[in-house]
Amino acid sequence: MDQPIKLTQFSHGAGCGCKIAPSVLEQMLSGINSTGPHERLLVGNSSKDDAAAYDLGNGQALISTTDFFMPIVDDAFAFGKIAAANAISDVYAMGGQPILAIAILGWPVDKLPADLAREVIDGARTICAEAGIPLAGGHSIDSPEPIFGLAVNGLVATENIKRNNTAQAGDLLLLTKPLGVGILSTAQKRAVLEPEHETIFLNQLMQLNTIGARLGAVPGVHAMTDVTGFGLLGHLIEVCQGSGLGAELWYSKVPALEAARGYLAQRIVPDATYRNWNSYSKETAFGTGVNVMEAFNLLPDPQTNGGLLIAVSPDALETVQHILKEAGLADFAEPIGCCTARGEKTITVLA
Repeated sequence: MDQPIKLTQFSHGAGCGCKIAPSVLEQMLSGINSTGPHERLLVGNSSKDDAAAYDLGNGQALISTTDFFMPIVDDAFAFGKIAAANAISDVYAMGGQPILAIAILGWPVDKLPADLAREVIDGARTICAEAGIPLAGGHSIDSPEPIFGLAVNGLVATENIKRNNTAQAGDLLLLTKPLGVGILSTAQKRAVLEPEHETIFLNQLMQLNTIGARLGAVPGVHAMTDVTGFGLLGHLIEVCQGSGLGAELWYSKVPALEAARGYLAQRIVPDATYRNWNSYSKETAFGTGVNVMEAFNLLPDPQTNGGLLIAVSPDALETVQHILKEAGLADFAEPIGCCTARGEKTITVLA
């Protein structure tokens, strides 16, 4: 009997863990000039934000983004759903509402059947329907490894655009999903992921960050971004450096999948975790009482379709908490840290 095809065996990376290392990316982009000022470009490549934003001149802005990666799961339909949810997340992270998606497909046609590619696209179409948008076309190539993602457009009122470099000192930090999917992804690739943990893993990877569109309308939400391949540590550092701030992380408050801690005990850690830590360790300090070894593995854990990291004024915290609770996210309504004046280290992790 033919064995089922496992997509992860055909790729060297997985999900957002495929991202180029932050330090290498800095080298690639250093010295590259932006396209120059454009009167209607509100957010472009002069910052490290989640998407571009273009002023339509009618009180609204067009949000434009793209995201794609290699399989993080073996099932083709699930891979399509995860890749689509991850790509659409960038629009929500800017406070916008998605309106249209275009598919990006790379497929090793000499190694994998075309029927599997169709299942990937069907999975993406399912998530697009959940987000209320059409998957309106796309582009495909014959590639050495399977690759899939979307280019997504969205709309947002210009006054509601949320950037990742506009946090303010004193803002409280919240995170809308637990950390640890990178660890569970590695456990799956090593064939040790328990069936009950697989359900938790898949549900989180496919969960749309629709809450971002509602949070975009809250003036006290000063900054927002989604946590993906650079881990919570890396994306928080981007927020802080872009905003000219530092931050405290209250480690005991940071949500994490309990299953991930179990796999850490088995030394199951993505390679990208070490890559991320090597890029960000010099910006990080630990206070007394922190489980440094566990924090070292969890805070840089590469997330795929991770939660939204929110910087909110204390005056608006109650409003944000109400929105989160209404959306079934009560478990993520408590702050996990705060923004501070810039110190010797960008991030201080406290117990």
